[in-house]
Amino acid sequence: MKAFRIVERSIRDAFKSVFRNFSLSMASILCATITLLVVSISLIIAGNVDNATKDLEKELSIVVYLEKDATEDDINFLNSSISKLDSVEKVTYKSKDEWKLEMSEYNSSFSTIFDNYEENPLLDSFNVKVSDITNIGSVTENIRKMDKVESANYGESTIDTIVSVFDVVEHATIVIVIALVFVTAFLITNTIKLTIYSRRNEIEIMRLVGASNIAIKLPFVFEGFIIGVLGSIIPIIVTIYGYIIAYEKLNGHILTDLIMLIKPYNFVFYVSFVVIALGSLIGMLGSLNAVRKYLKI
Repeated sequence: MKAFRIVERSIRDAFKSVFRNFSLSMASILCATITLLVVSISLIIAGNVDNATKDLEKELSIVVYLEKDATEDDINFLNSSISKLDSVEKVTYKSKDEWKLEMSEYNSSFSTIFDNYEENPLLDSFNVKVSDITNIGSVTENIRKMDKVESANYGESTIDTIVSVFDVVEHATIVIVIALVFVTAFLITNTIKLTIYSRRNEIEIMRLVGASNIAIKLPFVFEGFIIGVLGSIIPIIVTIYGYIIAYEKLNGHILTDLIMLIKPYNFVFYVSFVVIALGSLIGMLGSLNAVRKYLKI
């Protein structure tokens, strides 16, 4: 029961302190709001970049064409050699006769064109899927060096550019989030320090009457928690409604149908949960740091 009374009193004192030092608290809340808004945007970007990368991995493949004189033994050997390469997930063989049949069924004009040739002009091929899109370039180069390979391509220029941009965006969002988290924690720490200083006489009296360290610390920790939660309200609203509106306006994709956005539900709720969890955690850690360092208890 004593523990419940301490927690109840700590929460009450924390709310009083937030509104008693409203100007200082508002500065921390605004900083937390800006930080968490950027964190939310960064999470949305990172989530969509990761999703787009996975979609590319599913759709992207290396098309390998074999030389005309490749024998069945050559084909089997190449199939085995390609399958053994690092990051190769699946190798599918398609003969030139299968290509001819497929193209003829797709459009009768192809059938007419093929009739003008005494033999099939197409080439046998492999379709190679990779498990890690970042390694597709090196896998392609290794395949090109193999005997009886006419060509191996995956759309290098476009895919390499997309992968590079995705990589830069992902690293940039991580750096921004970490930097802003430290800035917010620093500001909340200073807010709590000023609160501690303004209540130094009250804290001294609590010490003299035998109040425990926990009873003195808890109100400040809860104050940081409250600041973090209040600072997360606007970012959560912007996250939910902003992303839904953006998704509808962009028809679920960016620039091209290859880069699809994640569907809003339940993605926005997941991001919102991370935002409020991070906000409360930053507030509590900032407060705890101030209490430990400046109360000396």
